[in-house]
Amino acid sequence: MYYIGYDIGSSSVKAALVEAETGKKVIVLNEPQNEMEILSIHPDWAEQDPEIWWQHICTATKRAIREANIDASKIQGIGISYQMHGLVIVDKGGNALRNSIIWCDSRAVEIGNTAFAEIGEQKCMEHLMNSPGNFTASKLKWVKENEPEVYNKIDKYMLPGDYITLKLTGEVTTTKNGLSEGMLWDYKENKVADWLLDYYGIDQSLTPKIVENFTNQGVVTDKASAESGLPAGIPIVYRAGDQPNNALALNVLNPGEVAATGGTSGVFYAVSEMSSGKSTRVNNFVHVNYELKTPRVGKLLNINGAGIQYRWLRNNMGNESYEAMNEKASNIEVGSEGVVVIPFGNGAERMFNNKNIGTHFLNLNLNIHNSAHLFRASLEGIAFSFVYGMECLKDDNATINVIRAGNDNLFRSEIFSNTVATLIGHEIEIYNTTGAVGAARAVGLKDGDYSKFGANVSDNDHVMTFLPLHNAAPYEAAYQKWKQELELILTTK
Repeated sequence: MYYIGYDIGSSSVKAALVEAETGKKVIVLNEPQNEMEILSIHPDWAEQDPEIWWQHICTATKRAIREANIDASKIQGIGISYQMHGLVIVDKGGNALRNSIIWCDSRAVEIGNTAFAEIGEQKCMEHLMNSPGNFTASKLKWVKENEPEVYNKIDKYMLPGDYITLKLTGEVTTTKNGLSEGMLWDYKENKVADWLLDYYGIDQSLTPKIVENFTNQGVVTDKASAESGLPAGIPIVYRAGDQPNNALALNVLNPGEVAATGGTSGVFYAVSEMSSGKSTRVNNFVHVNYELKTPRVGKLLNINGAGIQYRWLRNNMGNESYEAMNEKASNIEVGSEGVVVIPFGNGAERMFNNKNIGTHFLNLNLNIHNSAHLFRASLEGIAFSFVYGMECLKDDNATINVIRAGNDNLFRSEIFSNTVATLIGHEIEIYNTTGAVGAARAVGLKDGDYSKFGANVSDNDHVMTFLPLHNAAPYEAAYQKWKQELELILTTK
């Protein structure tokens, strides 16, 4: 018997099949083969057609069943991970009314800032544990203000994972996780933050029905079965945003455990006991195992300008492989002989209170420096941004005991991982897992056995551990220089 998991990212849709009993990976693949397009018709806008996600889900599912050579009737349940904070709006027929406004779209920043100022910091931090910010609720308000003819047709708003659930089951539902990602969950009252909807002038009836994780959230319809190749009647059991799900995939479920991600954007996600938010630079979300008696929340520190910085260098400097870039960078000393890269060229940065400071290449000497210096300085700059983010997390009372990371592009680089581990003074455990695998395994958590789940992760996925290096002095010096350059830029923005 098998479980299937999906991870709906902004670059691709990943699908994974795992053995139901052991959690062992059977197959992991992604669609499309190249990256999905992000539409940006204005600066700082980012949209995708949600129907494209569904088409890739169907293609990936059929491929996974075919290439794994399994009997599709033996798939018993579905888990879904998805890009956080996106807005999808549908009419009464369940049809998307416009493109999804996705996570990296910055158009609603001022709407959220104004709400935070007018509602008041105390109420927002006590009830939302965040500022309304540039999240789903604020994006919905933007639609109401700027596209009233579209807004008036809305039957329900939802997150990207909720839309895929709708396509699979025909039912419009959401989760506490999803609502918290949209700044629509009131932690203090343990219900929808209807007062924020009222402030924005949004009809409360647009909120979908809430379903619980690790329970039957709806079953695959005959229509969805015909389109996707999944068996009709199997349940969706689990649904979560990509960062809470990434934490689950890495067995990060208890206070003091931290998940790190080094993809297009960079993330630290620290599980904590629930307490009111303190810093607007850190976001708090309902974690996948949140219960009233054990209210686990994830403190998320996001860095938009991370892997995208390194990818930009690769694409614009001869399109070398990451391995070749890492090799060249390894021949340059710590500190990149003075070159500094400030890697924030991917929109507004939450940890700078939504300032958009851009990417900066500093101190280039055209007689000395070459591409290898830029590769090293870029890896260091991204690593330093992680260290800066960890400082923000600790300021928000996060406890750090262990850090676990996926074996993704940044953490494959020894320069990057050694720099982060050495400067934050913690081991980084590397696991060869993905969000889609985590979502698939989560289907089995309907039995509530978290210890068995964690053992499956350790047994199947642990790759290596990066230890802090003994000689931290050159790393500290390079970080302080980077930080000085960053603070000069921040004072001018």
